[in-house]
Amino acid sequence: MITGDRQFKPGNPRFELQKSAVGELTVVYWGPGALIPRIPWKRFDVITAQDPFWRGHLAWHLSWFLAPRLNIQVHTDLSSYPVWKRLFARLQLGRADSVRVVSEKIKQQVHDMVPNAAVSVLPVFIDISKFQSAVRTPHTGKYILWIGRFEEEKNPLEAIAVFREVLKGEPSAKLVMLGRGSLQKILVEHAAGLPVDFPGWHDPVTYLETADVVLCTSWHESFGASIIEALAAGVPVVAPDVGAAREAGATVVPRNELSTAIGTALKYGAAGRLLMHMPTAEEWTNRWLQTL
Repeated sequence: MITGDRQFKPGNPRFELQKSAVGELTVVYWGPGALIPRIPWKRFDVITAQDPFWRGHLAWHLSWFLAPRLNIQVHTDLSSYPVWKRLFARLQLGRADSVRVVSEKIKQQVHDMVPNAAVSVLPVFIDISKFQSAVRTPHTGKYILWIGRFEEEKNPLEAIAVFREVLKGEPSAKLVMLGRGSLQKILVEHAAGLPVDFPGWHDPVTYLETADVVLCTSWHESFGASIIEALAAGVPVVAPDVGAAREAGATVVPRNELSTAIGTALKYGAAGRLLMHMPTAEEWTNRWLQTL
C-alpha cells in the first residue's frame, strides 16, 4: 500500500484492521519528509494506492514489476480538484483493475470519468456503537454543535456567519465549536460578543448528548465522519452537499439556506437518523479484501 498518511503503520487502528484481512500488508509512505519512497522489491498479489494522483501513478509503474493487480482508492471528492488533476486521476483510474471509493457520490464521479471502472463502495470504518449508545440529555436553550479542524477546508468562519442569522429567530441559541486549528484566533475574534464556546478537542459523544443539531460548513469532505457519528447518536445534521452527507441522512441544502435549515431543526426538534449501513469490523475487513 502506498500512502501519504505517516500515521498509517503498525499500531494504528486503521492499519491493524486492514492488516487483519490479509496475510501481509506492507506500507510505503510517500509524502512530506520522504522525497524518495522506500520500495520493497519483492512480489505482491496487489499494489494499492490511497489516492489516484501521484501515488496512484507510482503504483501503476510498480505494478509492472511487483504485482499482477493494481487497486486505486479514492477517499476524496474529485470535483474539488482542478481540471488537470482530475484528468491525471482519470489516467490512473482507467489503468486500475479495481477501485475502492468511500461513498456513492464518489463512485458516480469515478464512473463519469471511467464508465467501465470496477468500483466498490466501502465507507471509512467507524465504530458507531458508542454513538448509538449516546443518551440524549434534557437541557434548556438550543445548542448547535460544529465539529472539525479550524482550517480553511472546513470553512469554520461560515459557522459564525450562519449562527448570527440563526440568533435573529432563536435568541436563546448557543454554538459550540469542537476542535482546534490555525484559524482559532480569527474565529474567536469573529465570535466576540456571541454565545459561542470553543472547548477544544474532546470526545464528541458528550457534546452530541446535548446538541439539538450539528452544523457542517465544509467546502469539501472526503466522507464526513462527524456527520455519520452525529446521525448515529440521533442528532440531526444540516450540511451542504459534501461527502456522504446526502446518503447518510443529513438535511442537505445550498449554503445560503444553512441558517434557515438550522432554525427549522431547532424549532421542530426532530431526531436525526443514520440511513447508511455502517459495517462492523468483521464485515468491513471482508469487504475491504473483496475491493482489492
